[in-house]
Amino acid sequence: MKDVDYLIVGCGLASIAFCEELRAHNKTFVVFDNNSQKSSIVAAGLYNPVILKRFSEVWKAKEQLALALPVYRALEKELQIKVDYKLRILRRFTSIQEQNKWFTASDKPSLEKFLSTKLVKNTSAVIDAPFGFGEVLHAGRIDTETLITYYRNFLKQNGYFEEITFRHSQIEFVADGIQYQNIRTKHVVFAEGFGVKQNPYFKDMPLTGSKGEILTIEAPDLNIDYAIKSSVFIIPLGDDLYNVGATYDNVDKTNATTEKAKEELLSKVNTVLKCKYEVVNQVAGIRPTVKDRRPLVGQHAKHKNLYVLNGLGTRGVMIAPYVARELFQFVENSKSLDTEIDIKRFN
Repeated sequence: MKDVDYLIVGCGLASIAFCEELRAHNKTFVVFDNNSQKSSIVAAGLYNPVILKRFSEVWKAKEQLALALPVYRALEKELQIKVDYKLRILRRFTSIQEQNKWFTASDKPSLEKFLSTKLVKNTSAVIDAPFGFGEVLHAGRIDTETLITYYRNFLKQNGYFEEITFRHSQIEFVADGIQYQNIRTKHVVFAEGFGVKQNPYFKDMPLTGSKGEILTIEAPDLNIDYAIKSSVFIIPLGDDLYNVGATYDNVDKTNATTEKAKEELLSKVNTVLKCKYEVVNQVAGIRPTVKDRRPLVGQHAKHKNLYVLNGLGTRGVMIAPYVARELFQFVENSKSLDTEIDIKRFN
């Protein structure tokens, strides 16, 4: 019989951030993951403090960045890898009116730190951007696939990881906590992404799920080291490779790639790029999205040893460390959860 403080189900961005909270406070834990959820792995990984469609600030952007970036620096050091790539994000303008909206937004106190007031002119012959760009400051990209791969290996090497499917029906509620197979624990945290819809304890949460697909293209003539946001993102990966994405499908809940999504992305990227390119990869995953665009964090109404850490949507890179700390403080120190993320808001 193995005794741990926490049992965690899932190994995406939310789970990794929570594990780091546990390690920082010398808590013991074990993670169960069967690699069935792909949203964190296929994510673009951008941390971007601005909603570029509306030129407005991301919810709690300053607080999230202040927490998240030190976490990723520490993980790079611990795992001896590079995952945090500082990256200029240029918002492509389609008209003079959009330029004016950008400069108006940059005067707002909440956005002046994140929006450059200098118009960036297009200097590339293979990019169609006659109205230029606006630059987002304090942005970057986390290589989520590398991070998750190396973190899983780190957990395995230290005996913290079980690469098998978690069976919810085998949870036993005992006097001093929970027993699951040969593990005794005080708390179980479900960080299953869209997989939580199969969880009998939290399946009724208002998690809708949005399928996203991303292409990787090879474009030797593009030669840019910044990301472009237009009707799609074009994100440099190095070696003439770029991610193009993403789609939003609220009906299809499979991880299978589709020709429809590919055609949609190509039609959009063709409005921006005037160079030849080749599609070299396509991936898909289900984002755990919520109708009010806030995470789902909290405690089961009846079984007080069960918790959920979910609903990070499209901005998991930024949000994960924030919600992980909120949940840890709630469990360990009885600190009230932020009401905007507490699952009780849907009661």
